[in-house]
Amino acid sequence: MLEHGAAPPTTPRPEPEPPAAGFGARLMRRKPVERLVAEGGQGEGGSLRRSLGMWQLTMISIGATLGTGIFVVLGEAVPDAGPAVIVSFVIAGLTALFSALSYAELAGTIPVSGSSYSYAYATMGELIAWICGWCLILEYGVSVAAVAVGWGEYLNELLDGTLGITVPDALSAPPGDGGIFNLPALLVVLLSMAFLLGGAKESARANTIMVVVKIAALVLFCAVAFTGIRAGNYTPFMPLGMAGVSAAGATLFFSYIGFDAASTAGEEAKNPQRDLPRAIMLSLVIVTALYCLVAAVAVGALPWKEFSGSEAALSGIMEDVTGQSFWAVLLAAGAVVAIASVVLTVLYGQTRILFAMSRDGLVPKVFSTVHPTTGVPRANTVIVSLFCGVLAAAIPLGQLADATSIGTLFAFALVNIAVIVLRRTRPTMERTFRVPLSPLFPVIGFALCLWMMGSLEVVTWVVFGVWMAVGLVLYFGYGMRRSRLATAEK
Repeated sequence: MLEHGAAPPTTPRPEPEPPAAGFGARLMRRKPVERLVAEGGQGEGGSLRRSLGMWQLTMISIGATLGTGIFVVLGEAVPDAGPAVIVSFVIAGLTALFSALSYAELAGTIPVSGSSYSYAYATMGELIAWICGWCLILEYGVSVAAVAVGWGEYLNELLDGTLGITVPDALSAPPGDGGIFNLPALLVVLLSMAFLLGGAKESARANTIMVVVKIAALVLFCAVAFTGIRAGNYTPFMPLGMAGVSAAGATLFFSYIGFDAASTAGEEAKNPQRDLPRAIMLSLVIVTALYCLVAAVAVGALPWKEFSGSEAALSGIMEDVTGQSFWAVLLAAGAVVAIASVVLTVLYGQTRILFAMSRDGLVPKVFSTVHPTTGVPRANTVIVSLFCGVLAAAIPLGQLADATSIGTLFAFALVNIAVIVLRRTRPTMERTFRVPLSPLFPVIGFALCLWMMGSLEVVTWVVFGVWMAVGLVLYFGYGMRRSRLATAEK
């Protein structure tokens, strides 16, 4: 019974549910840096193992970079730039340097496997992260295929010089280049897959040996080919003008993705905050110096017009200069080892990026399932290797190199933006490396990436547009709904 003047009891009302995030807000949802770092190494059924030191990280970076532009794509780039291909390497190297500074800062701040995909997720939101990750799949997957194609060319040089036999054209070139199926390209991808399935530490050890061999092979080339330099080969220095130089630089830029590969090892590094920035910068300096030196010697020893159509140019130069096949065979042997290490390390990077995207729910769980004994994402490695192997066996080299370049440049442009955004949104966050003169240097890096993208052919942009359209369909059809951030909101 109520006392006089007492208010009648009321049933407590439930607190109103927060309004559902709008469509735009879902696209822009960001993954906190602390959560990204806390989840480092965790996968379905097991975890990645932290077993890589600075030396191994640097070798991964050099392994993914050194050899691609020199052993393979030089024959594609020289006809565009002439002797000024040296300048093309410098331009591509400077473009890479500004982006590498941004990578170094973010790798030390957010040391995870996803590379620029994870950096974009923490700073610009899920949709941009997906676009970046999709570009990285193009960058890494197609790069593996492109390098594998060149490996087959040098394998034929080696077989011809030692055994007097070669793989028939029908089985050593893709359709459109006079063949049916590029068997050597598929073979080197499968061999790399076998190494990766053994574990990250074991793969890194094999890669280090291969890197030492490839550096020795390039130093040998410079020493021998230097005797064949003719001053007249450097004139005219820029026969196709600055447009040719920038076009060659854009093609060569995919040769500089090695430091990105090092950043994908963030969850398997012993001390990623300290070692990743150092490994990225050190590897870029070493690789750029060797690229420019070898290019200068190569175009001095062989008239630039004779590079056209050659995917094993250095081996041919050695034979022309010495008049003996022995040196060419020796270089071809070094190139076979060198290019195999590029395939190995870039394939490694591709699997780790998909691992991070899968852990976030944007691609199927099979890509983040880790074998409990080896600490390797086995299914991921096998699926990616088979895809890249078939791609290498069926697509011509030139188209692969340009497609890789545009994906790389787009991802690097986003990384430069991510540095600026994270500086503004999290200014007090601990950083083991800081980009000097920020935001000036990241802005320069961003502008250079856009400039080099503009130098690529229309057909490359069409391929890129189609690739991005397919990626957006997959995101809105699968990733947006399956995202772990999305499921946490329900």
